[in-house]
Amino acid sequence: MKQAMLIVNPSSGKEKGAEYTEFALETMKKMGYETELRETEGEGDARDFAREACERRLDFIAAMGGDGTINEAINGIAEQEHRPLFGLIPLGTVNDFARALNIPLDPEAAISLMEQQHSRWTDVGKINDRYFINIVAVGALAEASFSTPVEQKTKLGPLAYIVEGVKKMKEKQPFELRVKHEEGVWEGEALLMLIALTNSVGGFETIAPEAKVNDGKLHVMIIKDMALPQFLLLLPKVLTGDLAESEQVVYLKVPEIEVSSTYEMIANVDGDEGDKLPVKVGNLKRHIEILVPKEEQK
Repeated sequence: MKQAMLIVNPSSGKEKGAEYTEFALETMKKMGYETELRETEGEGDARDFAREACERRLDFIAAMGGDGTINEAINGIAEQEHRPLFGLIPLGTVNDFARALNIPLDPEAAISLMEQQHSRWTDVGKINDRYFINIVAVGALAEASFSTPVEQKTKLGPLAYIVEGVKKMKEKQPFELRVKHEEGVWEGEALLMLIALTNSVGGFETIAPEAKVNDGKLHVMIIKDMALPQFLLLLPKVLTGDLAESEQVVYLKVPEIEVSSTYEMIANVDGDEGDKLPVKVGNLKRHIEILVPKEEQK
């Protein structure tokens, strides 16, 4: 039989990981895989398990958990020469990567989907020496998500980030930003910079509607410094998909960028605290093969 590994974060999704593990193992057996189960106990475990699976040249890796678990698993796979077929089973609050791939957010449905074995090659983002699958953000608004309480994210879902962001906007902290890319350099005062790899950011699928999971591009939005009332007028554009059309927003579609600032800024990488600026960000086009719904197979 082909060899596989199932990585489960038992604390994701209100500790529902254990509830679906047996069904996932049975499904993977039907798919023709002899599967070993690995459960995470702390930060970095999913990355280490995925890296081991690659080094042992297993045929398939499935990861069950929230965006953090999926991000870790991708980080374990992306840097390897042998990158097995990947399947994801969403259990988190937002599940941006699953949304971007139209993978069902219901774990049982996502597991059943894997059995159909339709796949596509998708992009992976790289920031300095680590990888991401959804978003890099810079600015006080992005750093606010570090402090968003887990209970609030569970209760409000994507709206939790906007609630925290509006709180931060009262303090309004613009920063000097320099963005170097293949078409030139942008310099100025910004409130927020978003570097999106997919169309789903923080659970909103309308922030970067043009972004595709395998277009080889970074979709960069720089929100310029502005007064709070102007900023609040931008929020409806997030929901309508018109954010990039605003005069207050610079929109770039490029394969890589270099980002720096005279301020001490920390990048938010897929919702977690990342590197301090300066950073180099790039798109590794069609880097990982992932199981998806039939209509997403390309």
